Amino acid sequence: MTPLKSNEGQSLHHHGLFRFSLFPLSGGRSPELDNPEQLAVIGRTIARLHLVAATREFQHRPFVDADRLGEESADYLLASPLLPDDQAAIYESIIDDLLDVVHEQMDATSYHELCLHGDFHPGNILWSGDNTPVLFDFDDTATGPAMQDLWMFISGDRRYAQARLGDLLDGYSEFREFDTREIALIEPLRTLRIIHYAAWIARRWEDPAFGKAFPFFAEPGFWDEHIQTLREQRASLDNPWLSYQDF
Repeated sequence: MTPLKSNEGQSLHHHGLFRFSLFPLSGGRSPELDNPEQLAVIGRTIARLHLVAATREFQHRPFVDADRLGEESADYLLASPLLPDDQAAIYESIIDDLLDVVHEQMDATSYHELCLHGDFHPGNILWSGDNTPVLFDFDDTATGPAMQDLWMFISGDRRYAQARLGDLLDGYSEFREFDTREIALIEPLRTLRIIHYAAWIARRWEDPAFGKAFPFFAEPGFWDEHIQTLREQRASLDNPWLSYQDF
């Protein structure tokens, strides 16, 4: 979907320090993640996006890597007063172990970097009545592996995740070849998102809107649950990778 243009042909507008664009009103619903047909459509859509993205490079966007999403995020959280003192040492120990493994697995995986949506998850799609997905929220565009725009649709137990991966890549492979070596990046990328997401909220916690949007972050049990999630993710990093065969 392209932005609306003014009478002067401009699609980017300014108000004070803010820049904005306007888009046509578009209704829709969330995709059905257990629907093979819809997942195949999502795969085809992302492949087409990546075909265009591969023809150019970002000049001013960040990279999807363990240093930015992992190390920098963890350092911020460890220095934040939001992390309780009695849990800081536990958190640091878990993070150090996790990031060592993430660095190792990402360094061992060969992949081609391209321009990405960067934050492509089910909440950033509107599914219209004609079975066409509308993508939005491109403010986290970045350079990284193609898997970054796919893995957030892969969850659940191994059997379920394996089926969802197959549905996505069946659609993706219709338009663009997928390098199956990138399947090894699913759990490292998931780990980085868990760490970065907590830091993303913490960095903006002084904004009153964030307290309303993410009330769970201030609850006493948040860090207990967050640390437990990281422990479970550490186990996931040791599990065998999923697989895909394009028939």
